[in-house]
Amino acid sequence: MYDHMNNSIYNFLYDSVINTYLMQNCELDPPTGSQYGMVVHSHNDYFSSISFPACAELALRVNKIGKSSVTYEIALFEKSVEGVKSVGEFVQVFVDRATGRPSATGMKTTLREGLERILVNPPTSKL
Repeated sequence: MYDHMNNSIYNFLYDSVINTYLMQNCELDPPTGSQYGMVVHSHNDYFSSISFPACAELALRVNKIGKSSVTYEIALFEKSVEGVKSVGEFVQVFVDRATGRPSATGMKTTLREGLERILVNPPTSKL
């Protein structure tokens, strides 16, 4: 319509890459798992547009992990074109399915371990 991808599509793609990572690497099962992630904050910065029929490529990393929360950063690129098109940030809080509230013990271990694999500055172990 405006010769660019609508901003709502960026959010859809960001959410999709996050959930794909969680399902494939963190043993998250959104429909039946005991915990699921709720987005509590998101924002995007746009640097240049991408438009049909261009192919988007996304990169995902974790910037921060809390007891029950995680801050993601997602970069969107246009395939075969140099430079980032947009960067988004999503913050999720993992809640118990039964209560809709964060667990007193925090996120599940398998979830945390999967997220730590893509954590930008993982904590160093003390010897």
